[in-house]
Amino acid sequence: MSMDANDLLVELLVEELPPKALKALGDAFAAAVCDGLKKRGLCPAQTLPSNVYASPRRLGVTVPNVLAVAADKTESVKLMPVGVGLDAQGRATPALLKRLATLGLDAAAVVHLRRVTDGKAEALFHDRVVPGVTLVEGLRLALEEALARLPIPKVMTYQLADGWTTVNFVRPAHGLLALHGADVVPVTVLGLVAGRETSGHRFEAQRHPLSIRHAGSYETQMESEGAVIPGFARRRAEIVRQLRVKADEVGGGARPVEDEALLDEVTALVERPNVLLCQFDAEYLSVPQECLILTMKANQKYFPLLDAAGRLTHRFLVVANIRPEDAGEVIGGNERVVRPRLADAKFFYDQDRKRPLAARVAALDKVVYHNRLGSLGARVRRLVKLAGAIAAALGADEALAMRAAELAKADLVTDMVGEFPELQGVMGRYYALHDGEDARVADAIRDHYLPRFAGDALAAGNIALAVALADRLDALVGIFGIGLVPSGDKDPFALRRAALGVLRMLMEKALPLDLPDLLELARAQFAPEQLATSVALDVFAFMLERLRVYLKDQGAPGDQVEAVVSQHPRRIDHVPARLAAVAEFSRLPEAAALAGANKRIQNLLRKAGVRADRVDPALFQEDAERALFDALQRARPGIESALAGLDYVAALLRLAALKAPVDRFFDEVMVMTEEPLVRANRLALLASLGQLMNSVADIAQLGAQ
Repeated sequence: MSMDANDLLVELLVEELPPKALKALGDAFAAAVCDGLKKRGLCPAQTLPSNVYASPRRLGVTVPNVLAVAADKTESVKLMPVGVGLDAQGRATPALLKRLATLGLDAAAVVHLRRVTDGKAEALFHDRVVPGVTLVEGLRLALEEALARLPIPKVMTYQLADGWTTVNFVRPAHGLLALHGADVVPVTVLGLVAGRETSGHRFEAQRHPLSIRHAGSYETQMESEGAVIPGFARRRAEIVRQLRVKADEVGGGARPVEDEALLDEVTALVERPNVLLCQFDAEYLSVPQECLILTMKANQKYFPLLDAAGRLTHRFLVVANIRPEDAGEVIGGNERVVRPRLADAKFFYDQDRKRPLAARVAALDKVVYHNRLGSLGARVRRLVKLAGAIAAALGADEALAMRAAELAKADLVTDMVGEFPELQGVMGRYYALHDGEDARVADAIRDHYLPRFAGDALAAGNIALAVALADRLDALVGIFGIGLVPSGDKDPFALRRAALGVLRMLMEKALPLDLPDLLELARAQFAPEQLATSVALDVFAFMLERLRVYLKDQGAPGDQVEAVVSQHPRRIDHVPARLAAVAEFSRLPEAAALAGANKRIQNLLRKAGVRADRVDPALFQEDAERALFDALQRARPGIESALAGLDYVAALLRLAALKAPVDRFFDEVMVMTEEPLVRANRLALLASLGQLMNSVADIAQLGAQ
């Protein structure tokens, strides 16, 4: 084997890997192998994989600049304190001799030991040269660590060819390839001894097995001789290219449905992608396109084609794993396969429309929502009252909001949603329109599920927002109220997502609603004995924590977020403006001094406990007291006027005028004087100042994180 640094290629050939996990498995395998080599000094610390390979039947990686043998290194071993290891004459004690023996040394090594003071006492150290690990050994250890660290969704247990040895891995492994440049690295793992041979495409490879000449020729040979594109990213890009080409052949602005998860899954299913254009009977286009798109994507892994306006066409794209000269049979086979799926969707759609949504509401009483919170029907009755009250507060049509809430869950007992739960809300809208319901009611049925995930769109219109808020508030209060609070990474009822949805709706739609009042309103829809009495306060505290996380994730500095959220804002729609005002205030030269003064005021008031409620100017003894009081009197009208107009920036900026009198007060006035009336009056003055300073946010928090 060459001793020079060279590319290292490793490939593990396995049975078909789980497609939804393939990309993560490939990335994790490559990163772990590279890390294992770096840890053992076989490649530079800054090395990254030059190529990552992940296909349905292989995981692999190319790591550049890998050594055949790692460099030797000097290792210093601490033995024991000098007083323990040497006697009064400087001779080795039995304890030292025993320790040296464990290192393969005898008494002669004593003269070579170093004495080093480690800060507490003088200790004996032995310096030795540790030979660098060989690539065979280092790669074996790196592979074992990599395989142990893989994010395997489910481990399989199988026996090796000897009939005795049991191996655990994601899928049975059949081959191991390891090349250092052109040389084989004879490493053993999973009962396999590495060589230079691998397998290409099951049906279209030029030869079996395929012998790889050099680590650098792997990708080229796999594509030209093995009919495999081994790199996940390259294969994915090739599928995207072919999808675009086939869509362009159709013309008219046709484009495949965009779905990153589907694209990743299909990339994980094929080794030699070949995109083919297929079609189905146009009569099925009478079914809502969401149903057809979902059945083609979920069941068949097809890419439906949309026209320039985003409407579904009767054509779809298939990513095949073979490239026959005549693709007619492959195309025809896929067209035959999709036909019964689309026929089922049409049957469900036609059957569902025979009964109006309103007639299905009663069936929700037979569906359990939660065994401690009753049926889904009982939940719907709570949503009706809650959505109506929220709509009234927003000035929206209360009756329409209540109707939308009544029908919002009815599609859950339809055949279509029973087959495709992802279509809940979507089908409810179609069925409501078919029944002649108001379009705003139909849209609210669909949109009350928004947002479904972080960054998703919000419901449009106050009727839909009222139902969406009611849905999440009821879930939060109900689940919290029976003690099922999220903990750690466990959140089986998606309450964090529900809380974030409420916060986003209140903020981004600027809804003038009081959050604690909403939570109390939601609690009132349950029987008193169903929920904990403190549930509204508990959920409010939980939501404020989610608000902190969300605002920081949006890029707001932690101290500014804390300045706003620590005030327990009830009106979440005002939070963005308050946060913007704090950001503006923090840029003032006076901000740091006023924040420090505010913190000092809070500490004094906290320690003093009881204080006067009213400031009496007759009790002032120092000019600095009068000056601060006068400055407060001058600043207060402008600040209160700005607050009334929700101009939080102006309110905070006016505080800058108080810096000089505040500084003078603390320089010249002893707050905690022995005279009780004077002391109480000074505390009242500071309380008045603190109230004004914290009218927008707790500015004492600025600079605290």
